[in-house]
Amino acid sequence: MQDTVKRFKAHLAKMHAYSHAMGVLYYDSETAMPKGGVEGLGATIGVMSEESYRLSTAPELKEMLRTLNENKDALDMVTRREAEEMAEELSRMEKIPMEEFVAYQVAQNEAGNVWRQAKVNNDFAAFAPHLEKLIGYQRKFAGYIHPEMKAYDALLDQYEKGLTMETLDAYFKNVREKLVPLIHAIAERGRKIDTSFLDKEFAVEKQKQLSDHIMKVMCIDRSFCAIGETEHPFTTNFNKRDVRITTHYYPESLLSSFYSVVHEGGHATYELNTGDDLFGSPLGGGASMGIHESQSRFFENIIGRSREFIGLVYPKLMELFPEELKGVTEEMLYLAANRSEPSLIRTEADELTYSLHIMVRYELEKQLIGGTLTVKELPEKWNALYKEYLGVDVPDDSRGVLQDTHWSGGMFGYFPSYSIGSAYASQIYDAMMKEMDVPALVKEGKLQPVIDWLTEKIYRFGCLKKPGELIENACGAAFDPGYYTDYLKEKYSAIYGL
Repeated sequence: MQDTVKRFKAHLAKMHAYSHAMGVLYYDSETAMPKGGVEGLGATIGVMSEESYRLSTAPELKEMLRTLNENKDALDMVTRREAEEMAEELSRMEKIPMEEFVAYQVAQNEAGNVWRQAKVNNDFAAFAPHLEKLIGYQRKFAGYIHPEMKAYDALLDQYEKGLTMETLDAYFKNVREKLVPLIHAIAERGRKIDTSFLDKEFAVEKQKQLSDHIMKVMCIDRSFCAIGETEHPFTTNFNKRDVRITTHYYPESLLSSFYSVVHEGGHATYELNTGDDLFGSPLGGGASMGIHESQSRFFENIIGRSREFIGLVYPKLMELFPEELKGVTEEMLYLAANRSEPSLIRTEADELTYSLHIMVRYELEKQLIGGTLTVKELPEKWNALYKEYLGVDVPDDSRGVLQDTHWSGGMFGYFPSYSIGSAYASQIYDAMMKEMDVPALVKEGKLQPVIDWLTEKIYRFGCLKKPGELIENACGAAFDPGYYTDYLKEKYSAIYGL
């Protein structure tokens, strides 16, 4: 057994090395690679994907996993969970032909590069063939891996184990019934929150200084976390000592990069605080996308849009932008950061209307994967749902169907994680407040106790515990979306005087 465990760990280390290298290539392609580098990168990804596939399905790995799982009672907890997870992963990978897996990796790379240009040029037609190809692969892979399941349920399961369309339909129905009347009440109230003081140009170089300050306030150790620029912000991690976030700076939109850094900083905080015993392990990352998004949404909204956080960063804002923000008070900034108004762009949506943006994507994904909606019909259907759900007209595809990077990466089934994550965050916050005065700590600039609590309850476990177990561990109860709708009702009723 000791020999098997030793060989198993060595195999995992080799798999991790390939994953690390491919991750660095992806980060580079999104942040630094010249446009002309696509073909060469595609060839390299093809070679490395093939080697990665061989490692993931190697006969010797299969034999080691059989031995380990048959003798799991003799293993320590980390090795046992690694063997369980890798057995599941091997089972999935074995069902996908290697040539299709490699072709899919290359197709993802091509689609990502075409999407970036298509968004800039408002050219959905250029991206459409690539999207069709990725959807075709996703349907096939879902059928290979879970032939007993509906294809979209199989894709949802990749990001949040056990999540189904039936569960999500009920969840979104509840969210819609509780929040839409509140959104209408705010519209009828007629209170207009002034954001005109943000309609100016804010120098990008100073915004970069603000990003550095925000990361410092969030207790992010820059020795282990870099920040780059990309079209669509994301976070990637290679291990807990190399996490990288990105943002996009707009001179005319100060709060865009501000909150993208807080959001991605939440993701980074999770990864940076996984257990040292999981370093280099396949368990050394977030438990699920829902749990991961709970942390980005927790920091972006519950912490980042609070009066206390606004007050905390207010002096720096005034130092960097004294003329642009002349006469602007902390309260004015707080209200501007929390204004609720139906909008076009998901990443800049307010907390209250955010889940409606997710519902649009959820409905479209169900239809695309289910075969009841074609890619050609997608922009028109997108625009119609935005009008139906949010009451806004979509002026072009760049601010419509092309606004997100996720589909260019084949990430169908991911979007619901954002809403589920927001709901997790509200319940986690309620539990945290029973043990500490979070607003008081934020006001004093002491976020470390908040991070320590999250580390103890969630972060340190990586993938050792499943999402439901982490919520129970942190909250002392099973997941209840009522915390989410109650939190939003209380916050926005106060802001709008309802």
